[in-house]
Amino acid sequence: MPNIKVLIADDNSFIREGMKIILSTFEGFEVVTTVQDGREAVAYCEQHEVDVALLDVRMPEMNGVEATRLITERTRTRPLILTTFDDDEYIVDAIANGAKGYLLKNNDPDRICDAIRTVYYGHSVLQDTVMEKLKSGVAGAKNEINQDAAAPSQGAGIDRSLFTERELNIMALIAKGRTNKEISNQLFIAEGTIANHVTSILGKTGLTHRTQIAIYYLTGELT
Repeated sequence: MPNIKVLIADDNSFIREGMKIILSTFEGFEVVTTVQDGREAVAYCEQHEVDVALLDVRMPEMNGVEATRLITERTRTRPLILTTFDDDEYIVDAIANGAKGYLLKNNDPDRICDAIRTVYYGHSVLQDTVMEKLKSGVAGAKNEINQDAAAPSQGAGIDRSLFTERELNIMALIAKGRTNKEISNQLFIAEGTIANHVTSILGKTGLTHRTQIAIYYLTGELT
């Protein structure tokens, strides 16, 4: 398997270089460069092959949200945002701009590597803790959400007429950060069938990945 080419963008040199050291201890990763702001990250991705850009949210010159938008528009690199709990106001904008997920900086090395692999293979990552922050901060300002999958009517203002009851159940579980395998086990449906339902939901909403489905379910807004 080829190494996953990773760019690390963070204005904190300790975090930047520390992340580089961490990834170098795991097989399958190649840190192609480290940069200190979003502008440098965009420029590098435009000129070099980068699989995953690990982007801090708050950086000088250009933040991670804007860098995500430009990287998504101009390159094939998949952006993965690094965040702290103070950055939750950026979540919706970053996902709307093409971020493939949110990763907390205080994760252990194995979790960080798993998240990068997940994004590399075309999937999205949104940790339960980040989803809870999103729910209480962004969505909570509009609706108090019950995340029980047995109550799909609790979707925050979504157009329920578009979806089957099964699709609403699946959307509720996606909003809780569940993977297709976990949803399959909980609903006793084949994993392939779950994937088909997710594809149907994406088609009906015009969204492009499951993280956007979670945002839609929590806020009622199509990003």
